[in-house]
Amino acid sequence: MWPSAAARRARTAPRAWSRHERADGMPERTGPGAADEAGRDGIGPCTDGAGREGRARVRTTVGSRTRTGGAAEHGAAGERERAGAGAAAASATDSAAGGGTLRAAEPGAGAGAGAGTARMPLAPRARLWPALGAVYRAQLSRARVARIPLLFVATFQSLGIMVLMRGVVDGGAEARAVVAGSSVLVVAFVALNLLAQYFGQLRAGGGLDHYATLPVPAASVVLGAAAAYASFTVPGVLVTAVAGSVLFQLPLGGLWVLAAVVPLAGAALAGLGAALGLLAPRPELATLGGQLGMSAALLLGVLPAGGLPPAVGWVRDLLPSTYGVEAFARTFAPHPDWARVVLDLGVCAAVGVLSLALATRAYRWAATR
Repeated sequence: MWPSAAARRARTAPRAWSRHERADGMPERTGPGAADEAGRDGIGPCTDGAGREGRARVRTTVGSRTRTGGAAEHGAAGERERAGAGAAAASATDSAAGGGTLRAAEPGAGAGAGAGTARMPLAPRARLWPALGAVYRAQLSRARVARIPLLFVATFQSLGIMVLMRGVVDGGAEARAVVAGSSVLVVAFVALNLLAQYFGQLRAGGGLDHYATLPVPAASVVLGAAAAYASFTVPGVLVTAVAGSVLFQLPLGGLWVLAAVVPLAGAALAGLGAALGLLAPRPELATLGGQLGMSAALLLGVLPAGGLPPAVGWVRDLLPSTYGVEAFARTFAPHPDWARVVLDLGVCAAVGVLSLALATRAYRWAATR
């Protein structure tokens, strides 16, 4: 007797295997037409090899533990496991948002007591001097090619002024003022004028965002850029001072004072130039401010102080480069007053600290806007 069509279809139909295993180690399979959800959840009807239906006991591996039990127990335990993991993840997120240290949640951290936490310390804050050295070297290498032609321009400008004044001034205090003012003018041209233009363009072009994202203090950025620009003035100042001393027949014994005049006057003028560039709303205004500052250093530094009106003399006293000019000019005297030289250098250093502090505040303000 031939089997019926229904029996032949049932015999040749494919069988779907579930992903669970029975408690005795044999794989569990569902009968044809059984719902996929029932096989996946482990709580639906399943068919064993004899064709009998029942609720099989399943074995499930969670983490490093193996649990064997009924389908309902498996479902409840899975819910508890997922809830514990969610609580552990939420705890780790809250700890990270609070700052300080980050806690990494381990598997099963929320299942009960004894859950371990691993503390991850934050990176140490960058110190001022190493960060200052890094910014200084970066600025020095960047401006090495572009600033050398401008340095020659500043040097030739000072040499031209001395040659022009040689036909007007014969010697004495006026000659000392011309040589000292022309030497410090090289510092004013680079540290005041060019640095104001640099920071003005940096702010307008969005370059401050790069420095703001670096893990360095704000003072290291301003001091590093100011020191790099002031370093380029050393050759020009030496050439101008030697040429002026020879041109006006002044003694060369006091040129060692330039080792203190250049960094102190450079710091004062660079801080002022950086503040002008950072506070200017547009780069054109920063360029204008730098040009006006350099013109003031030229007119009020080169011209002798004795022939200036009282109001102009007060403005001259407010200019940071004035005290560097006075300190250098006193060394050309037959008997220099070294106490006044030290006093002038001290005033120049104090003005430099104030101007660099102002530039640092201006950098913080410009970087956060």
